[in-house]
Amino acid sequence: MSKPAQARTSHKQTADQAPPDSPLTTKEGWRHFVDHEPNPPRLLTATERAALSQRERMREDERRREYHADLPMVNTPTIRKVIATSRLLIQLNRNQISARRGVILSGASGTGKTTALTQLGRAHELAVRKRHPRDLNRLPVLYVTVPPAATPKMLAMEFARFFGLTFPTRVNVTDIVDAVCATAAHVHVDLVLVDELHNLNLATRSGAEASDQLKYFAERLPATFAYAGIDIESQGLFAGTRGRQIAGRFVVIPAAPFSHATTSDHETWRALVGTLESMLRLHRHTPGTLTELSEYLFHRTGGMIGSLSQLIRGAAVLAIEDESERIIEGLLELVPIDFAAEQSEKRTAPANSTTRRRRAA
Repeated sequence: MSKPAQARTSHKQTADQAPPDSPLTTKEGWRHFVDHEPNPPRLLTATERAALSQRERMREDERRREYHADLPMVNTPTIRKVIATSRLLIQLNRNQISARRGVILSGASGTGKTTALTQLGRAHELAVRKRHPRDLNRLPVLYVTVPPAATPKMLAMEFARFFGLTFPTRVNVTDIVDAVCATAAHVHVDLVLVDELHNLNLATRSGAEASDQLKYFAERLPATFAYAGIDIESQGLFAGTRGRQIAGRFVVIPAAPFSHATTSDHETWRALVGTLESMLRLHRHTPGTLTELSEYLFHRTGGMIGSLSQLIRGAAVLAIEDESERIIEGLLELVPIDFAAEQSEKRTAPANSTTRRRRAA
């Protein structure tokens, strides 16, 4: 079987065959991610729930815990901008032979960069499937992460690993690149997602050579490249000759925490909290409770979408486990948050907040 043929697989086959631990950086894991659609469980009435046996109630609670642990993604302004910009660039790049334009998503940890990048890939793949419903061998999106201290060969192997391509131990990087490019062309890849770009250290020889390898892939593959990484501008990616070339070809989209400075910012954050609250499946939760706590949630999370998601998902799981079936501030206080959010809370929490008073007591 030829190497390009090794990557052939239908949508359904891949989703069914993907092991539970398949990462996004494999075609099986990626297909599983694209095909996965969280299905909100129907919230039973009090009468229906009372009629359940103990075993049936445990199963119903477990379904709801799993659902809340994997709440559907909220379409944030950053995700919308990344998708809109990238879709336009994909159209503009379609007939370009070289010098294709791309996107770089840059920001602090916890601002939703990986989420935006993967949601872009998912939206693009679903759109391609609609245009080509009978072509089950298409793999329009390739997703890789840059390994720490990456070398050109390590980076090339990440591309090969996505397709499931294997090579002898002593294979040279040219053979790997040729096989990757042949496979990508065969399955019609037209969007390449590269995460953890900050792992490219351009100050080292191997890092600079890995950056050149990435650029070579961008020249060889007729695809739009979208990168994501932590504070890319400060990593030296735009410095020197290499940097100037990258700066001239990529649109940089900042991923930042939500702001709370203006009335419009307040309304945007409040709407985001309201959207997450509308997804809850809890028996005694009063709609609007979380929305009224939007200011508390902002200061607790520092406006980080990742921290907010963790806080609400965790509180929902706890509400099912302790049978309170509702989320209030006291329950939210029990959910651990990341260190960055904790530090932000100490800096920004209002002096008159109930949390501040409780902690001071």
